[in-house]
Amino acid sequence: MKNLTFLPALLFLIISGSSTFAQDENYQMEMQKAWTEYRTPGPMHDLLATGAGEWTSDLKMWMDPSQPPTESKGTSVVKPILGGRYFEGVHTSSWGGEEMSGRDITGYDNAKQKFFNTWIDNFGTGIMYMEGTYDEDTKTFTFNGTTVDPLSKKDVPVKQTIKLIDDDHQHMEMYMSEGGQEFKTMEIDFVRKK
Repeated sequence: MKNLTFLPALLFLIISGSSTFAQDENYQMEMQKAWTEYRTPGPMHDLLATGAGEWTSDLKMWMDPSQPPTESKGTSVVKPILGGRYFEGVHTSSWGGEEMSGRDITGYDNAKQKFFNTWIDNFGTGIMYMEGTYDEDTKTFTFNGTTVDPLSKKDVPVKQTIKLIDDDHQHMEMYMSEGGQEFKTMEIDFVRKK
């Protein structure tokens, strides 16, 4: 009689153990598939790759939206890094008689299904971070994020649009918001070097 009560308990342990093993195996397979999809560059990375190369730039910057912009010229070199998963841009120009040097990293997060961009330069010690989308009809990226205002020492909203005019021309605009009012702070026309 003791053996008969032991047998169902043993069967339960065997079944639940094999079920747990199957769940673990399924979890491992799902995890491996998810990581493979997450790490594999796809069509959105191919889209970003169209911006790789050397560019000249005509810049307009507004410190006060009611005043005329400051204008300057610059150069940019954009290259794929880490197997085409990200794109690094190295940018130089002048502003107010000083040389400006900046770097950005742009990518597409397969899990979030969003583009992102980070920016650092020698005119600050912080970082600007934005996430965005791409509109196929208008061929325009729209990024939204924050950057620090050195006067208030607080994050302020920023928006950046980049229109892909053709393979050799891009137009970028940058906006900031203050007190709920959005105003343009920068405009850049990029032309690919031949």
